[in-house]
Amino acid sequence: MANIKSAQKKNRQRITHQARNTAHKSAMRTAVKKLRAAVAAKDAKQAGELLKSATSLISRLGGRGVIKKRTSSRHVSRLTVAVNALAK
Repeated sequence: MANIKSAQKKNRQRITHQARNTAHKSAMRTAVKKLRAAVAAKDAKQAGELLKSATSLISRLGGRGVIKKRTSSRHVSRLTVAVNALAK
């Protein structure tokens, strides 16, 4: 355990940030899972709606540093390709 006051504060911050990031990642995974289920069911309308919310969430997390920017970009790209394939 840290003995220095600033180190104790940093430890408290780390725990708070870690919990928040874990919750955000979990929400992202849930959104992606729902979107992939809609794509598997070939429900283009629902997939389109879920794509909009999922890409927004993923991009926001990439911008905040919860996940890396290129990782978020790759996720968005692959999900968009999957949904666009339903339209054809």
